[in-house]
Amino acid sequence: MERNHREEHYVARVGWLRAAVLGANDGIVSTASLIVGVAAASGRAEVLVAGAAGLAAGALSMAAGEYVSVSSQSDTEAADIRRERAEIEADPAEELRALAGIYEDRGMPPDLARQVAEALHARDPLAAHVRDELGIFDHNEAKPLSAAAASAMTFGVGAALPLVTAMLVPEAQIALWVTTLSLVFLAVLGAVGARAGGAPVPRAVARVTFWGAVAMAVTWAVGHVFGAVV
Repeated sequence: MERNHREEHYVARVGWLRAAVLGANDGIVSTASLIVGVAAASGRAEVLVAGAAGLAAGALSMAAGEYVSVSSQSDTEAADIRRERAEIEADPAEELRALAGIYEDRGMPPDLARQVAEALHARDPLAAHVRDELGIFDHNEAKPLSAAAASAMTFGVGAALPLVTAMLVPEAQIALWVTTLSLVFLAVLGAVGARAGGAPVPRAVARVTFWGAVAMAVTWAVGHVFGAVV
C-alpha cells in the first residue's frame, strides 16, 4: 500500500525560524538603539558611520555566535549518538529492553511495547534510540551553517531598516523617526514570526515592540545625558 500522506508542522521550522527572528530582531533593535543614542549627541555623519559599523560588526557577530553555539549543540548530539551506537553494539538485549520501557512509560501495554521495540530494532536500532531515547529528530537537529547564515542575513536586513531611515529623514528628527519606524518594523517582524511559527500574533508583537522601545529609550538617555557617542 502506497502512503503519500504528509503533514507540514510548525516545529519543522524551528531550526531556521529561531535564528532568523533573532537576527532580524537584534539587527533592528541594536542598530536603532545605536543610532538613537548617537543622534542624541551628534549629527547625521556620525550617526551613519556608527550605524554602518554596527551593521557590519553585528552581522558578523551574530553569524559567529550562532555557528559556535549551534556547533556545540551538534557536537553534543554527535557524541550522544556515538555513545548510543556503542551501547547497542555492546548489549543489544539491554538496549531493546530500555526502548520497550520507554514505550511502556508512554502508555503502551508491555507486550505491545516489546513488539514495537523488536520491530524497530530489526529495522534500525540506532535510529529508534536516537529518536525515542535521545529525542533527536530531523526537524530539530543542529545545523550550524544554516543557523549562522540565517542569523547574519536577517541581522543585516533588520539593521539596514533604521540605517536607511536615518539617511532619509531630516537630521534634527533622526531619533524620532528611527524610533517610530523601528517600532513599526519590530511589530511587523513579530507578526511575521508569529504567523510562521503558529503563535499568537498580538502577544509576539507586544513582546518585541516593548523590549525594543526599552532598549532605544535607554540608549537615547545615555547619549543625551553624557553628550557623547555611545
